[in-house]
Amino acid sequence: MPELPEVETIRAFLDERVRGKAITAVEIGLPRLIKNTTADRFAAALTGQTLEGVERRGKYLFVRCRGPWSFLVHLRMTGSLLYEEKPGQYAGRAIHLIFTLSEGRLLYRDIRTLGCLWLVPSEGATGVKGYDNLGPDAISPDFTTDRLYDLLKGCHRPVKTLLLDQTKVAGLGNIYVDEALFRAGIRPLRHSDTVTKKEAARLHEAIVAVLQEGLEHGGTTIRNFISGNGKEGQNQDNLRVYGREGTPCTVCGTTIEYTKLNGRGTHYCPKCQS
Repeated sequence: MPELPEVETIRAFLDERVRGKAITAVEIGLPRLIKNTTADRFAAALTGQTLEGVERRGKYLFVRCRGPWSFLVHLRMTGSLLYEEKPGQYAGRAIHLIFTLSEGRLLYRDIRTLGCLWLVPSEGATGVKGYDNLGPDAISPDFTTDRLYDLLKGCHRPVKTLLLDQTKVAGLGNIYVDEALFRAGIRPLRHSDTVTKKEAARLHEAIVAVLQEGLEHGGTTIRNFISGNGKEGQNQDNLRVYGREGTPCTVCGTTIEYTKLNGRGTHYCPKCQS
């Protein structure tokens, strides 16, 4: 968290507001957030650059500049990028980096300070392994039913573990995987190579549906997520299993169960999912 819908919601808001604006200054309040260079070099390389736009792959934001250097952001648990028109609009919001622009400011906010920023070349490989090795984006045309089925049949891991592997498919996280598996009727701990082609088709359809639903509602806010305009998402009202352990399933009335899978909390209906 944030996952694909949350990161895409931020990207879409920021892209049209920062495109064409120049970075006139960079203030870094927490240097350890910069992962592949010093804070001074990060700031110096980006100051004076003109922003071409904000792109997304999986859960990463690529803030592309017109010059040789751009920067990459992974929001981790509680990170966000905000655009403020007037200085002080988001005062007291755990702001750790400030990009002053020719008009307005771009702010990096992070309550738990687990996020990461990298200075990267504007073109070519970034040198950031997690980004360069991403699988197909979960809402891209490359992520097809056949591709999902091949991934499932080629692995003996629990199906949820496979879907969370960003090198296999990019952008999915705990919330949307639990929701998609529920809609597809597949238990999270089931071995992926036991999923039939028909079930894989249902799962692909469910993945696309839950992500689209998340996008339409501005993302899911469980605790801390806010978009680039400081607003919370509204998709939490549509969740059917995630965070609902101990409550009746909306389909069959069976109590939603909660278990741990590789340290991650996992929610499912023991009757609806097999």
